[in-house]
Amino acid sequence: MNIQLNRFGLAGTIAAATLGLSAPAVLADAISIDGSSTVFPITEAMAEEFILANPGTEITVGVSGTGGGFSKFCGGETVISNASRPIKPIEMATCMEAGIEYVEIPVAYDAITVVIHPDNTWASEMTISELATLWEPAAQGTVNSWSDVNPAWPNASINLYGPGSDSGTFDYFTDEIVGEEGASRGDYVASEDDNILVIGVEGDVNSLGYFGYAYYAENQDVLQAVAVEGVAPSAETVNNGTYTPLSRPIFIYVRKDALERSEVASFVEYYLDNAPTIVPEVGYVELSAEAYALGLGLVSDGVAGTVYQTNETAGVDIEDVIRLERTLEPQE
Repeated sequence: MNIQLNRFGLAGTIAAATLGLSAPAVLADAISIDGSSTVFPITEAMAEEFILANPGTEITVGVSGTGGGFSKFCGGETVISNASRPIKPIEMATCMEAGIEYVEIPVAYDAITVVIHPDNTWASEMTISELATLWEPAAQGTVNSWSDVNPAWPNASINLYGPGSDSGTFDYFTDEIVGEEGASRGDYVASEDDNILVIGVEGDVNSLGYFGYAYYAENQDVLQAVAVEGVAPSAETVNNGTYTPLSRPIFIYVRKDALERSEVASFVEYYLDNAPTIVPEVGYVELSAEAYALGLGLVSDGVAGTVYQTNETAGVDIEDVIRLERTLEPQE
């Protein structure tokens, strides 16, 4: 079993990771981060490298899912929130009520990956319709075997693994595959810790799960990726736009007032400067150099807010999406 992410040491349960601290308590001068398990490997790697370059820096990185991370962020518990989807209107309202402004920064592309056991010889390719048949709410109690999805497949029980409802991956997958965000059968093993899902699928020939690409990329020896509509997830298929609809940008959200702290500003700048190297090392697809430069501009100019709830961004190049951020009025 191999559940480590490259040299950055993601292993076992990642319900919380504390870097540079001897206890999990968040200190007043620590850089406190929480949120998406999908974005976690990137941010953990950035934190470890930043600490090596800046001894004495204290950074905590937790995992409570995108929704859980925004709850902490808008509650004033963290200064950076990892997110595998854009902030929702209800989360925006919560932050606004708390007086919390944020800078929204895309940091990488992800390909949500549907995985099966390596010995599964029948479902290496699936259609969106088949995935919807398997995961829609009506499937609970009625679609219990592989043959219920496709009559040509074995009459064997299918065992499912996937993110919990606090996960941005759950939100995105249900929206794109089932057609309604949050609409899903409930009789599956759910966890905000993607390593739990990896272990579940690798140990059961009749299993199927889904999670961020990095967790598949680091465990290819014990997992098989499903080609969706004939296209397998990879950096190439994400970049050329053929792995749809399961490729997406992923983000960090940074409290604007926290950027007045030199250590926070330095960490975010380090993050974007080093993303072209570290993002592919941990298994995701890096953005263009222009996109990272545009993100740095948002940070340096204090451009707070989001364009994802007020603009059409589907199919728009990420560079143009970030430029839309420039249309937001910089906040002093």
